[in-house]
Amino acid sequence: MTSLDKLARFPHLRQDFAASLVVFLVALPLCVGVAVASGVPAELGLVTGIVGGIVTGLLPGSSLQVSGPAAGLTVLVFEAVREHGLPTLGVIVLAAGLLQLAMGAWKLGRWFRAISVSVVEGMLAGIGLVIIAGQLYAAAGLKAPAAGLDKIAGLPEAAAKAVGSTSALASLAVGAGTIAVIVLWQRLPKKVRAVPGALAAVVLATVVTLVFSLPVATVEVKGLLDAVQLPGLGAFGELASLSVIGTVVAFTLIASAESLFSAAAVDRLHDGPRTQYDKELMAQGAGNTVCGLLGALPMTAVIVRSSANLQAGARTKASRVMHGVWLLLFAALLPGALALIPLPALAGILVHAGWKLIPLREVASLWREHRGEALILLVTAVSIVSVNMFEGVLIGLALSVGKTAWEASHLKLEVIDKGAGPIQAYLSGNATFLRLPKILDSLEALPQDRPIELELSGLHHLDHACRTALESWAERHSAAGTEPVRLMTTTTK
Repeated sequence: MTSLDKLARFPHLRQDFAASLVVFLVALPLCVGVAVASGVPAELGLVTGIVGGIVTGLLPGSSLQVSGPAAGLTVLVFEAVREHGLPTLGVIVLAAGLLQLAMGAWKLGRWFRAISVSVVEGMLAGIGLVIIAGQLYAAAGLKAPAAGLDKIAGLPEAAAKAVGSTSALASLAVGAGTIAVIVLWQRLPKKVRAVPGALAAVVLATVVTLVFSLPVATVEVKGLLDAVQLPGLGAFGELASLSVIGTVVAFTLIASAESLFSAAAVDRLHDGPRTQYDKELMAQGAGNTVCGLLGALPMTAVIVRSSANLQAGARTKASRVMHGVWLLLFAALLPGALALIPLPALAGILVHAGWKLIPLREVASLWREHRGEALILLVTAVSIVSVNMFEGVLIGLALSVGKTAWEASHLKLEVIDKGAGPIQAYLSGNATFLRLPKILDSLEALPQDRPIELELSGLHHLDHACRTALESWAERHSAAGTEPVRLMTTTTK
């Protein structure tokens, strides 16, 4: 086959090759940073990035979004490793992957689009706050408390300790410098910005640390093969624990929601084939199943890498597959380079990533236009910080369902009293138990010494609780000697 034939078969190879290099450079520091922040060997972040590129990248679903370890799962993974140990992490990720495969096969992927955007943004905001608080300790070389509220409450004491320590101040300076480079990098000429800001920040931080011999901790390297540990039979026994099962469900729901919301966002950025949500959920499940077998971190689709892929000119899934190949080559050929990376530089990257997870503009916009949704977002975020991620998301979902049910049960009572003859009352809308106390208060305020006709034909829905309560009110409302209340024939469901 000639070179012309190859180009005809892969017409976008040049664009995809260039995009794959950009995505590789974006993914490399994030894979390592997420792994370190999750409390696992740095190499496991690279393993997840490799699987996300090569395995998930080859499967159908969303052709241009890129998968790998995500900052959004950092808090949950850290808690899982702390509570159940690193060997059990692989089993949890494996079970979550299999559950995603089953959900995709049952065509449940599209239903994730029904999750309230406020809950998802509240989840990301809560995760962002916990990441920022935790990584501020890491930037100073200090150990962070386990609970989210404790992380935030302990920051003043941590700052006082850092001020009195030369090594902590040096570490903070490297972290702060990393954030500054990432932020300022976007203002440089376009040619310079061809190098991702996060990578440039890590390289500069590494150079400064080496040149000035700063007393700063660096990444601990075990080697790719040593870091990968297949789950043992004993680890599978942990699935009998309700706590582990709850963690599996949390991994599954949060990773699936984040991936499919990312897919929807990516679809808005290009004019190519649209996401097939059920197939994308199965692709994510296949990737997480492999990650679990290798004892690595869970994966999701990541909007930062996906948008970088699109902006770099990717046209097909070849770009994300090749980025996985570059990660594999780096992990195999240059593992020692990881040992030069300062930990506070990775902390700075994650502080910046956590800040970007907090939807400040969306909160302000929602507060002006839909305060109920804004409150759901804020309560979800606060719940995640104060309790934990899984329960915080459940609280947000419960509030969202309750708000929708309340709004759906819109009910109107109109009373017409012509002075003579019966009082006519008209109910319209949806009569559910949520509106029952208010409507009964209004009906009980009607005169008891006048005949009343209650017209129900304007109701779209009348639930059992409301029907029973209205019949009971009609029987007992009228005073002795007064014609009983009449409930007019309805056509409700």
